[in-house]
Amino acid sequence: MARKLSLIALILLVLYALAGFIILPWWLARAVPDRLDQHMGWQATIEKIEVNPFAMSIQATGLSANDSGGEPVLAFDRLYVNLGVLRLATGIVALQNFELDEPFARLDLREDYSVNFARDWQANNPAGEPAPKTDDQSSDPAKLFLDRLRIAGGEVLFRDFSQSEPEEFQITPLDLALDDLATWPRDGSDSSYYLLAAIGSQTVEWEGDLSIAPFYSNGFIRVADVNHSTLSHFLKPYLPYTLRDGNLTISTNYELRSGEQFALSTSGGDLTVTDLALGLNPDSEASLLETQRIQLPGISFGLINRELAVGNVVIDGARLDLERDEDGLLNLLRPFQGDEDTAENPSQAGETGSPFRWSVAGVALNDGQVNWRDRQPEPAVDLTVEELNLTLGRLSHELGEPVDYEAALALADGGQFNLRGQTTLQPFTLEAGLGLTGLNLAQLDGYLGDATNLTLREGLLNLDGNLDLDNQQEPMTGTFSGNGQVSSLDLRLADSDSPVLAWQNLRLEPLEYNLAPARLEIGTLTLSSPNVNVVREADGLHNLARILSADPAPSAAEEPPEADAEPASESEAFIFRIGQIMLESGEVSYADRTLEPVFSTRIDRLNGSVTGLSNVPPQQGKVSMQGRVGDVASLMFDGSIGTLGSEDVSNLTLKVDGVSLPALSPYLGRYLGYGVQSGKLNLDLDYEIAGSRIDAANRIRLDRMELGDAIASEQAVNAPVKLGLALLRDRKGVIDIDLPIEGDLADPQFSVGPVIMRTFVNLVARAATSPFSVLGSLADMTGLTGEELGYVSFDPGRVDMVSDGMEKLEVLSGALEKRPDLLLKVRGAVSPEVDGEFLRRQRLAEQLGISQTASATDRIARLESRYQDAGFEQPLASYRQEVATTGAGGPDDQAWEKALVDRLISRVVLPPEVLSNLARSRGVLLTQTLQEEFDVPESQLFLLEPLQDAGQDDRGAVKVNFELEAR
Repeated sequence: MARKLSLIALILLVLYALAGFIILPWWLARAVPDRLDQHMGWQATIEKIEVNPFAMSIQATGLSANDSGGEPVLAFDRLYVNLGVLRLATGIVALQNFELDEPFARLDLREDYSVNFARDWQANNPAGEPAPKTDDQSSDPAKLFLDRLRIAGGEVLFRDFSQSEPEEFQITPLDLALDDLATWPRDGSDSSYYLLAAIGSQTVEWEGDLSIAPFYSNGFIRVADVNHSTLSHFLKPYLPYTLRDGNLTISTNYELRSGEQFALSTSGGDLTVTDLALGLNPDSEASLLETQRIQLPGISFGLINRELAVGNVVIDGARLDLERDEDGLLNLLRPFQGDEDTAENPSQAGETGSPFRWSVAGVALNDGQVNWRDRQPEPAVDLTVEELNLTLGRLSHELGEPVDYEAALALADGGQFNLRGQTTLQPFTLEAGLGLTGLNLAQLDGYLGDATNLTLREGLLNLDGNLDLDNQQEPMTGTFSGNGQVSSLDLRLADSDSPVLAWQNLRLEPLEYNLAPARLEIGTLTLSSPNVNVVREADGLHNLARILSADPAPSAAEEPPEADAEPASESEAFIFRIGQIMLESGEVSYADRTLEPVFSTRIDRLNGSVTGLSNVPPQQGKVSMQGRVGDVASLMFDGSIGTLGSEDVSNLTLKVDGVSLPALSPYLGRYLGYGVQSGKLNLDLDYEIAGSRIDAANRIRLDRMELGDAIASEQAVNAPVKLGLALLRDRKGVIDIDLPIEGDLADPQFSVGPVIMRTFVNLVARAATSPFSVLGSLADMTGLTGEELGYVSFDPGRVDMVSDGMEKLEVLSGALEKRPDLLLKVRGAVSPEVDGEFLRRQRLAEQLGISQTASATDRIARLESRYQDAGFEQPLASYRQEVATTGAGGPDDQAWEKALVDRLISRVVLPPEVLSNLARSRGVLLTQTLQEEFDVPESQLFLLEPLQDAGQDDRGAVKVNFELEAR
């Protein structure tokens, strides 16, 4: 019996060995490819399958499977599985060893986000009715225990067709080690695992402990050196920029638990990005952002408590290239152009339970650089910010907590900027200690040229102070208080080689500016060596008028401003106060290129002060300045200044002594028609200004002004200018006149300088054309008018002046004495009618021997006798009858005598020289009287050829006119 049992056992053992070593391998070698073909549609081959029924192990080698498209989809060199027999008795399927050498799998993610494995399964396994569950089937899963799992030299080819550009990733080598894994709960016994995968130089390391039931895992995971190609592929749908370069390494400790509540927590995490490079789009070579390193250490996350914490973030060597195009669009925002904002669904707000909490221990940006190019101005502006260092203190979800910060940067073309203080994000507040040193303003020239025609050649800005901003309520309030300085300023018109405004130094100390309400307060403004260059071009336009660019004409689409728009209230009005302005060594140059030759002068050595300037009443400022004009004349400017922008009165005085008149020759030549050979100008101007109204008293003193050569000018006054000036000049050679003017400074047609010049020229012209009217002030004292002073009257036919003749000569002599440059021309004159009639009457009396004592009867008798002897055609009796008046008795003796004389003198002939001699005698009399009676120098008197066309005054006397002339 024992032998029989032994034999049976031997036979069974042989059959078992035969089935295990021969039959099962043979069946598996055929069944595995068939099942893959039946359920997956794959064509598979397997080189060899070995089964050891005694070791309960299976080893397969050389599996290779291709999908329906003929592409490799699954393969391995060797698979070894060893079953633990002893554990089967306890109902546990235990695999003592699971070894897989050099496996290969191809995973395809299709356009519809399906995977090739699932696609092939679904294609070869149509969905059917689920198998009914029998009563004896246990709902508990089978217990599976994996003692040791090893995957070595694996390869996974992942191909992604879900995006516009397909991409493939080869994960090799793939190594996995897993020990002591059970699918049921075990107290104090967790499995351990280690995974290593690589895509080229990109690696994934994962190690830790794992429990299946309940599901629990903790350990460490590290993904290292993930390059930009891999990241770009997966981030492309979500990243608005092109990832051109960069490597990502992330590692963390983690704990994962699944129970009543899913829990995930991480600690000790670290994220590092090196050599990051972002571009705007694949077609552009320009970079947007480059960094050497970004590191986020100390990352911890808790899913249940909704909290994220990050250590001190470090960003090294960041370079940001920003550009604004002609339309004002920033390149950083260009990828979002045209995107519509998506508002948050209100119904989903607040559904996440407790608020998410986050914190960052700090941020440090080291050695950053920002390149700014602005193509909106013309020409474009290029700025480079380098050595950018920024540190931020702790940041968190508590936005109201203060954050310490410190920033420092340098501009490549000159300038250092430092900022330090505290800020809160919500509501926004900022406290800053600000320092700006040596900012080269020339690099900002493009922005100045965008609104003006100026170019900023040179200038350094220094600013030091405190800045406080507060947006807890609208509008934002803020204050800057500190000191400011602009040195070595050089501003020029774009087409000019000389500065229009320059200074050595401008210092504001202290300086305070407030945002709301807008207020500027300056303690002392010190301006050293300012230079203003004013030029009137040949077209008549001043260079200062060309500073501002011409405003473009408004388009038709622009709506005009509302007519009833209310002006800004007082609380919104800008307020400013300047305690004191100190001017040191100032200079103003002026050139007028409309003149030939060009007029140029300058005011230099300007020193002085202005105190108490403000637009807030009541305010009374004072000004006191001194300077030099044209290198020789002195200037003093003093007075009081009312509240600016109001109707307060300002009283200003300007005194200029010793201006060289030849320097003004181009101006005077234009309007007077003569150059100026010598002389000095003194000005004493007194201005009263209320609002825009000006009331000015202008006293002008011209000392020994001597005209030079005539200058051809279409604008010259048409009058004997030399005479006008001689009339205005006193015996000391001084012209002292007052020219009061008034007007509205807001009127663009009104300008003080041209008005003074025009008034002066008109005064000279009026004096030249009506010379005796200028002497009217002297004549007024004797009751004579300026017109009456221009002649002396003589009795008809005589060399005897009428009664007021001597008075006129006395006045004229006084005027000539005070004006030695005046010349008086005396031209004797007669009236042929008036003087001739008198002389013929006189000659008739002489011929008839009629004396003044003769009686009327004797005179008439002699006249009647001459009438009859003269041979008149009309008989004497007839003539007497004609002269007779009413009544039969004939004319009275007086009328008859007059009629006879009138008829007889027509036959009296005067010698030709009689009237000439009378005229000459009158001229000689006047000349001698002026010389002998009134001591008029002979050099001022000229006797001219007599005239025989004299007029009569209102008394019938004959007028002898004077003429005035200048030397």
